[in-house]
Amino acid sequence: QVHLVESGGGSVQAGGSLKLSCAASGGPLTNYAMGWIRQPPGKEREFVAAVDWRGTSTYYADSVKGRFTISRDLAKNTLYLQMMNLEPADTAVYYCAASDSTWYLRHSINDLDTWGQGTLVTVFS
Repeated sequence: QVHLVESGGGSVQAGGSLKLSCAASGGPLTNYAMGWIRQPPGKEREFVAAVDWRGTSTYYADSVKGRFTISRDLAKNTLYLQMMNLEPADTAVYYCAASDSTWYLRHSINDLDTWGQGTLVTVFS
Protein backbone atom coordinates (compact mmCIF):
# COMPACT_ATOMS: atom_id res chain seq x y z
CA GLN A 1 0.00 0.00 0.00
CA VAL A 2 1.45 3.31 -1.08
CA HIS A 3 1.52 6.04 1.57
CA LEU A 4 1.65 9.70 0.49
CA VAL A 5 2.91 12.67 2.51
CA GLU A 6 2.71 16.26 1.27
CA SER A 7 4.97 19.12 2.31
CA GLY A 8 5.82 22.65 1.23
CA GLY A 9 2.62 24.47 2.13
CA GLY A 10 2.66 27.82 3.88
CA SER A 11 1.63 31.46 3.68
CA VAL A 12 2.66 33.62 0.74
CA GLN A 13 1.77 37.02 -0.60
CA ALA A 14 -0.24 37.24 -3.83
CA GLY A 15 2.08 37.02 -6.80
CA GLY A 16 4.48 34.78 -4.94
CA SER A 17 5.46 31.15 -5.49
CA LEU A 18 5.46 27.88 -3.60
CA LYS A 19 6.53 24.35 -4.49
CA LEU A 20 4.66 21.44 -2.98
CA SER A 21 6.15 17.98 -2.69
CA CYS A 22 4.48 14.61 -2.19
CA ALA A 23 6.73 11.80 -1.05
CA ALA A 24 5.61 8.21 -1.44
CA SER A 25 6.55 5.24 0.69
CA GLY A 26 5.48 1.62 0.81
CA GLY A 27 6.05 1.01 -2.86
CA PRO A 28 7.12 2.57 -6.15
CA LEU A 29 4.91 5.04 -7.99
CA THR A 30 5.47 3.38 -11.34
CA ASN A 31 2.17 2.61 -13.11
CA TYR A 32 0.30 5.13 -10.92
CA ALA A 33 -1.13 8.27 -12.45
CA MET A 34 -1.06 11.04 -9.88
CA GLY A 35 -2.63 14.37 -9.24
CA TRP A 36 -3.10 17.37 -7.02
CA ILE A 37 -6.52 18.16 -5.62
CA ARG A 38 -7.36 21.16 -3.46
CA GLN A 39 -10.14 22.11 -1.07
CA PRO A 40 -10.70 25.85 -0.55
CA PRO A 41 -12.19 26.92 2.80
CA GLY A 42 -15.90 26.07 2.94
CA LYS A 43 -15.90 24.54 -0.53
CA GLU A 44 -15.70 21.08 -2.06
CA ARG A 45 -12.53 19.47 -3.32
CA GLU A 46 -11.55 20.40 -6.86
CA PHE A 47 -9.16 19.03 -9.43
CA VAL A 48 -5.93 20.98 -9.93
CA ALA A 49 -3.51 18.93 -12.04
CA ALA A 50 -2.77 15.39 -13.19
CA VAL A 51 0.23 13.57 -14.62
CA ASP A 52 0.70 10.13 -16.17
CA TRP A 53 3.01 7.61 -14.55
CA ARG A 54 5.90 8.51 -16.84
CA GLY A 55 5.56 12.23 -16.18
CA THR A 56 5.17 13.01 -19.88
CA SER A 57 1.45 13.89 -20.10
CA THR A 58 -0.12 16.54 -17.90
CA TYR A 59 -3.55 18.12 -17.46
CA TYR A 60 -4.55 21.25 -15.58
CA ALA A 61 -7.68 22.95 -14.34
CA ASP A 62 -8.33 26.11 -16.33
CA SER A 63 -7.95 28.17 -13.16
CA VAL A 64 -4.28 27.19 -12.76
CA LYS A 65 -3.19 26.66 -16.35
CA GLY A 66 -0.07 28.66 -17.12
CA ARG A 67 0.70 29.26 -13.42
CA PHE A 68 1.09 25.74 -11.96
CA THR A 69 3.34 22.92 -13.14
CA ILE A 70 2.97 19.30 -12.06
CA SER A 71 5.96 17.01 -12.31
CA ARG A 72 7.27 13.80 -10.83
CA ASP A 73 10.60 12.15 -10.13
CA LEU A 74 10.30 8.36 -10.29
CA ALA A 75 13.81 7.89 -8.90
CA LYS A 76 12.86 9.90 -5.80
CA ASN A 77 9.32 8.51 -5.68
CA THR A 78 8.07 12.08 -5.40
CA LEU A 79 5.39 14.25 -7.00
CA TYR A 80 5.69 18.03 -7.22
CA LEU A 81 3.49 21.06 -7.83
CA GLN A 82 5.26 24.29 -8.68
CA MET A 83 2.87 27.19 -8.12
CA MET A 84 3.66 30.61 -9.55
CA ASN A 85 1.85 33.94 -9.50
CA LEU A 86 -0.36 32.77 -6.65
CA GLU A 87 -3.74 34.41 -6.05
CA PRO A 88 -5.89 34.59 -2.91
CA ALA A 89 -8.33 32.22 -4.70
CA ASP A 90 -5.58 29.56 -4.59
CA THR A 91 -5.91 29.39 -0.80
CA ALA A 92 -6.79 25.78 0.03
CA VAL A 93 -5.64 22.52 1.52
CA TYR A 94 -3.71 20.76 -1.24
CA TYR A 95 -3.76 16.98 -1.46
CA CYS A 96 -1.72 14.66 -3.62
CA ALA A 97 -3.40 11.48 -4.74
CA ALA A 98 -2.79 8.43 -6.88
CA SER A 99 -4.83 6.08 -8.98
CA ASP A 100 -4.53 3.64 -11.87
CA SER A 101 -2.36 4.43 -14.83
CA THR A 102 -5.20 5.81 -16.97
CA TRP A 103 -6.61 8.15 -14.33
CA TYR A 104 -4.80 11.19 -15.76
CA LEU A 105 -7.05 10.99 -18.85
CA ARG A 106 -10.31 11.31 -16.92
CA HIS A 107 -8.92 13.01 -13.75
CA SER A 108 -12.10 12.39 -11.79
CA ILE A 109 -11.69 13.07 -8.08
CA ASN A 110 -14.01 10.18 -7.24
CA ASP A 111 -11.66 7.69 -8.94
CA LEU A 112 -8.67 8.49 -6.72
CA ASP A 113 -7.97 5.74 -4.25
CA THR A 114 -4.83 6.84 -2.38
CA TRP A 115 -4.60 10.25 -0.72
CA GLY A 116 -2.11 12.19 1.34
CA GLN A 117 -3.10 14.10 4.48
CA GLY A 118 -2.96 17.51 2.80
CA THR A 119 -0.89 20.67 3.20
CA LEU A 120 -2.34 24.15 3.68
CA VAL A 121 -1.53 26.97 1.26
CA THR A 122 -2.63 30.46 2.24
CA VAL A 123 -2.28 33.35 -0.21
CA PHE A 124 -2.82 36.82 1.22
CA SER A 125 -3.24 40.07 -0.67
